[in-house]
Parts: sequence; C-alpha cells; structure tokens
Amino acid sequence: MEQQYITPLLDAYIRGYEKRYKGTADAPERKDHYFKAKEDLPRVKAVLGFLQGIIPAGQCQSLLDVGSGRGVFLFPLLRDFPTLEVTSIDILPHRIKLLECLHDGGITHLHPVVEDICTWNAPDKSFDVVAMLEVMEHIPDTEAVVRNAVRMARNYIIVSVPSKPDDNPEHIHLFSNDDLKSLFLAHGCKKVKFISVINHRIMVAQLSSDHSANPSPQAVPSAQSSHQPISKNQ
Repeated sequence: MEQQYITPLLDAYIRGYEKRYKGTADAPERKDHYFKAKEDLPRVKAVLGFLQGIIPAGQCQSLLDVGSGRGVFLFPLLRDFPTLEVTSIDILPHRIKLLECLHDGGITHLHPVVEDICTWNAPDKSFDVVAMLEVMEHIPDTEAVVRNAVRMARNYIIVSVPSKPDDNPEHIHLFSNDDLKSLFLAHGCKKVKFISVINHRIMVAQLSSDHSANPSPQAVPSAQSSHQPISKNQ
C-alpha cells in the first residue's frame, strides 16, 4: 500500500534539504517519514478546533509553538493554516535544522529558532497565541515557563499536559486543573477553560477579557477540580 504524505510540507522539506545540504559530506539523514499523513492525535484535533474558532475573528494571526519536537502539533498546524505566521522554538538544534529546511523550501511563514521558553527575551506581546503542547511536564522551573509565556502572548495561551501518571522518566510534573488555573491566573491571565481528551488535559488561558469570540462552553467546559496537586513521576 502506498504511503501517504503531507505533500506540501514534504515537498518543501526536500527542496530546503537540497538547498542546504546538496554536495555536503556531513549532511544529516533526511527525515521524510516525519511528514507521513496520519490521523491527528485527539489533543491536536482539539487545539486545531479551537484555533478554527478564533482565527476568522482575527484573534490569531501569529502563533508561537513551544517545543515543536517532531512536529506532532506543528505539521498539522501548518497543513490546516497555510498562511498563519508561526514561530517554532525548541532547545534541540537538530529539530530546528529540520524546520529550517521547511522554511528554505518555501514554508516562509514558519520561523524556527533555537530557544528556551524559560529564558527567551522576545519582546512583550510578540504573539497572538502561545501554544505549549506536552511541554510543561518536562520543565523543572514551572514559574519561569508560565511567566514568560504570559509575557509574550497577546490573546491566548494553550497548554496540554498528561492527566494521569505514566512511566516516562522525563515527565517530572503532573498537573491538575486547579494547578494550571492557579499558575496562569496568578501570572495575569483573565480566564481559563479546560478541554478534556483521553489521558490529557488542555487549558486555554485568555489574556484579555474583551474578546467576543470566546471558546464554546460545550467544546471547552469550565475547570473542575481534580484535587490532585503537582507531583513528580520518578
């Protein structure tokens, strides 16, 4: 059976890869398989659905994707919103080099940067939306993550984290709804709403209280306390 790919992204990646590495002895291995077409994860579907509601209202013309990794969220985002200005940051240079191939190959609205969300000194309110999917559970300095995300966002911050303990040794925090709500309200957000998906919780934090296109109460139910404190999974 022929394998299907996200063709515009794969084609751009190959063009950019050839521009950067043709004739280079130490070129990295091409990662065409990253662009295989597959069903979006439930948490990715939920976030894309939220963005579908706010982009037509002009509330998301620029987005920061924190910890883009292998593109689990980023590539569907680029697929569904081909004109959205997206800045992608990751602390791993090889991840960003792959994304630079996308930019060089024609995805010019993607701006990859090697950066750390805890310390990046981008200007205040640089992005309409800051997205941090599967990021916060990895970072020791939770306060720094939240503080900098709130500082850089204009309209919304979207967070997804695991909702149950797991055996990933890199997951050092387990957040409840109350944990996330307290953190983001304490750092200046006006409202928070939660979306429940299997084994994960998604929080949408609103920076301003005057948006007309708020998340639907049906799609984004109000937070319910899980009475589960931040904990560490060893």
